[in-house]
Amino acid sequence: MITVADRGRGIPAAERDRVFDGFYRASNAGEVRGAGLGLSLVRHFARAHGGDVRALPRPGGGTVIELWLPLATEPAASEPAASPSGGAPDR
Repeated sequence: MITVADRGRGIPAAERDRVFDGFYRASNAGEVRGAGLGLSLVRHFARAHGGDVRALPRPGGGTVIELWLPLATEPAASEPAASPSGGAPDR
């Protein structure tokens, strides 16, 4: 798990799931710049790799983003294994 915490305004509780929607910005974002795509991309990539992401309140103010990604245990069936010499895969 990767955890990132900030000390910003935080995300209102009712909006913590919506901030992962493309182009969505929390109601308290104010004049902060951005298109609202960053967290949407994080969720997309996390889920594409079998993981997930969530937003939590940070004690004392701000937000904590938790990202989970599974550990790879074996090469995917479509990936050739490296040769024992460490060079290119045998073909």
